[in-house]
Amino acid sequence: MHRAEAEKLLSRSRKFADAAEFHFMRGDYDLSVFNIEQALQLFLKAMLLKNGVDFPKTHSVGKLFIILGECLGKEQQFTEFSEKHALEFASLEDAYISSRYFPREFTRKEAESLGTFFSEVKKFVQQHTGEGGA
Repeated sequence: MHRAEAEKLLSRSRKFADAAEFHFMRGDYDLSVFNIEQALQLFLKAMLLKNGVDFPKTHSVGKLFIILGECLGKEQQFTEFSEKHALEFASLEDAYISSRYFPREFTRKEAESLGTFFSEVKKFVQQHTGEGGA
């Protein structure tokens, strides 16, 4: 059951990542960043499910990332990564909140940087879970 749910979440994560790229190319940087946040959130939730953990009802990508590190027994590595990238995690969480309540414009540079960060998080997680190509 968890495996099938995780695969659905990964599929949706990829679709959000594709949408982020589409909006980036159109210059809609706020929508690009929102989609990056959604892609990362679903990716992290899928990784939790794949590791037998029902994810909590939170939208915080930072919290989901730390919970994943805990469930993998790699708290130190995940905490260090999280602390090093606190600004990026906060920016993505800001994108989630602002998309719903307080419109905020993101620049091309911010969107590009957060897109790169999304890729870095995926790579980091895949290295620590043994999951490839998600």
